[in-house]
Amino acid sequence: MQKGSIRVQTENIFPIIKKFLYSDHEIFLRELISNAVDATQKLKTLSSIGEAKGDLGELRIDVKLDAANKTITISDKGLGMTAEEVEKYINQVAFSGAEEFVKKYQGQNENSIIGKFGLGFYSAFMVSDKVEVITKSYKDDAKAVRWECDGSPEYSLDETEKETRGTEIVLHINEDSKEFLEAHRISDMLNKFCRFLPVPIFFDEKQVNNTNPAWTKKPSELTTEDYQNFYKELYPYNETPLFWIHLNVDYPFNLTGILYFPKIKQSYEIQKDKIQLYCNQVFVTDEVKDIVPEFLMLLQGVIDSPDIPLNVSRSYLQGDPNVKKINAHITKKVADKLEEIFNKERSSFEEKWESLGLFVKYGMMTDDKFLDKANKFHIMEDAVGGKFYTLEEYRAATEALQKNKEGKLVILYTTNPVQQDGYIKACKEKGYVVVKLETIVDASFINHMEMKWENVHFTRVDADVVDNLIDKQELNESVLGKDEETKLKELFTKETPELQVTVEIKGLSKEAPPVVATRPEFMRRMKDMAALSGPMGSFYANMPDEVTLTVNGNHPIYQNVLAETDAQKQEKVVHNLADLALLSQGLLKGNQLTEFINRSVELLKGEERPKIIMNE
Repeated sequence: MQKGSIRVQTENIFPIIKKFLYSDHEIFLRELISNAVDATQKLKTLSSIGEAKGDLGELRIDVKLDAANKTITISDKGLGMTAEEVEKYINQVAFSGAEEFVKKYQGQNENSIIGKFGLGFYSAFMVSDKVEVITKSYKDDAKAVRWECDGSPEYSLDETEKETRGTEIVLHINEDSKEFLEAHRISDMLNKFCRFLPVPIFFDEKQVNNTNPAWTKKPSELTTEDYQNFYKELYPYNETPLFWIHLNVDYPFNLTGILYFPKIKQSYEIQKDKIQLYCNQVFVTDEVKDIVPEFLMLLQGVIDSPDIPLNVSRSYLQGDPNVKKINAHITKKVADKLEEIFNKERSSFEEKWESLGLFVKYGMMTDDKFLDKANKFHIMEDAVGGKFYTLEEYRAATEALQKNKEGKLVILYTTNPVQQDGYIKACKEKGYVVVKLETIVDASFINHMEMKWENVHFTRVDADVVDNLIDKQELNESVLGKDEETKLKELFTKETPELQVTVEIKGLSKEAPPVVATRPEFMRRMKDMAALSGPMGSFYANMPDEVTLTVNGNHPIYQNVLAETDAQKQEKVVHNLADLALLSQGLLKGNQLTEFINRSVELLKGEERPKIIMNE
């Protein structure tokens, strides 16, 4: 029997390993199973080149839980270790068995070697009072050995009996980690970290992993049903995705994976089903912001690359040129796929635009290379006919009517087709084309595109009276006399809580509404963006809404209003006309809305009625 001290570069390294090597203690299971996979893959490689003799038998990894004895055992049928190799690979902390193996067998399936045996093995001490390793090498006449350590630098190593080739690691779970003695906890960890490892893994005599997931196959080998089934395997409760992109690159970096475009609502929600990062089928993390462009973080699926640099825990990305290259490649692949679908299946693309629009607009705002490509397939939907336009198609359809004095194309848009219906109809009567821009990103998108797109300006349909939406112009004079205009302006001018109201008398057409409420484009945009912004957003959000009430002096109703001898009734009618205009802008709420309803009832009945009480 051999006894000794583990050779470490830092005195008393075990407390450091236990507390700081990994931020998440459950990772011990991933590391130990990954090591078992390494050992199995190495044996297969040696067998393929004739250095491992005989029938390899069933190559599998077994995880066994013995709650009564407080142990977890991970066993494999890989290449095993001799006493000398235990001394070399276990007792010399941070020595990498995989590195030496790659050097020796370079060019012979080294990509199948996962991870490192050194510090990964020592993650076992985060959860264990004692660790036993029983191992037998594949080499002829090798004797089985047993290594034991209680978490101190002291260990024991002696010969033992073991029938079969491979390694068995027994963890004696400590009191602080007894949560890992529950079967459902082990099952959840296996599903999280090991569900796609390339060697069969068994727990409770059931195989828990898919050893040949879809992303490891060639696109030519997969059908639409295969891609959809794999998506269900990843996210069993989600709807069928819109489409997917299969990544398969071997130069200048290695990258495989499948990215899915999910069906999403027109709002940002907590993203539970994230993209998963793997390294040779070993789960690493679902925090991939450094690898995947920010605007594609709502995508789902899998990325697998051995060329992404990871620290000892395989959980955090380190700065590296490959990461930037992979990021750029993913951006290009997504843009190419969207352009392909737009060109070949435009009607299908338009049907999916409600979900795709968020990705595309966000990408156009944050990535200039994507913007250049996306200009070809970004589309805007007509608020009335449902027709879709690219920017150039919209320009061609509207330039004659919708170019302002500065020579800029004016894109008229609505953020709420139902609420702004009256404004949209007025625009349509002028021959204008109004498009929908009603998602949560559109307020920012409009501002960005006015800087990116040449000679383009966006104007919301309720930013001014319809005759002034494209250019300020002299309107027709009203038929009212100066005294009548003054009287009307006095009647309409009143204090309105939380609103900054300006009243003007203009000569609109007789068919136009008696009062039109409009809001300045700039201030309204700032308030729309306030919910998505930081301190500046709060500044604009707390400012009162600016509203202009344009009183149509040519509307026949004012002849009756001015002729009304009952001053109280006259004031109520004017108040209602103003409130109707504010209601069209969604600015009549709470007590003001209640008063409007009560006042309307009084005017209809011609007498006081019981007040309607509404919750604000």
